Amino acid sequence: MLLELRMAVLEANLELNRRGVVLYTWGNVSGIDRARGLMAIKPSGVDYDAMTIDDIVVVDLDNKVAWGERKPSSDTRTHTALYRAFPDIGGVAHTHSTNAVAWAQARRAIPCLGTTQADYCWGEVPCTAPLPPDEVRRDYETATGDAIIRRFQGLDPAAVPMVLVAGHGPFAWGKGPDEAVRNAVILEEAARMATLTVTIAGPQPQPLEDYVLDYHYERKHGPNAWYGQARG
Repeated sequence: MLLELRMAVLEANLELNRRGVVLYTWGNVSGIDRARGLMAIKPSGVDYDAMTIDDIVVVDLDNKVAWGERKPSSDTRTHTALYRAFPDIGGVAHTHSTNAVAWAQARRAIPCLGTTQADYCWGEVPCTAPLPPDEVRRDYETATGDAIIRRFQGLDPAAVPMVLVAGHGPFAWGKGPDEAVRNAVILEEAARMATLTVTIAGPQPQPLEDYVLDYHYERKHGPNAWYGQARG
């Protein structure tokens, strides 16, 4: 079932490992087939070095396993919540990368301090509010997705393809699993740069000017984007 999607999801999970943003069995990547309403995701607790195509699990958007013998990731319900809320995304990646987690543990958004972050995120990387105890007890993973969705009220998930979950860590998404991983890796590097900046400039550094932010984001992602080579 969904062999091509499962292959893409396997490769995306292995790329997380290659890029050094996960350890052991931490983190996960998923991808979705919108036409069929099915999601492929990393299995729970399987080491990246041992993972194969047959380990990738297929679930529906109600979190029921449609294919596979492994248990799906423990974060499955967070992924499906995001797919239901953000209909234009095609892949989700979650890591516990060091610098991004540090900002999440500090309950702080990552301010846009320079053009590197502006190239991929239109402004700060937002941070959710902490989860209340009743939501944790009822359904922690779905509540995590709901916290992200609440934080994105008034935000465009295509323009801000990354978030920090307070006390937990980063999630990122994209048009497919590969782009979700790229955004997760970029998020970790932006967090590292921000961490270094606050050690130099203090806890409230000057954010990037809005007009520079807009210029850098628009040149890659705007309706008349001109970065890179012409396509055709």
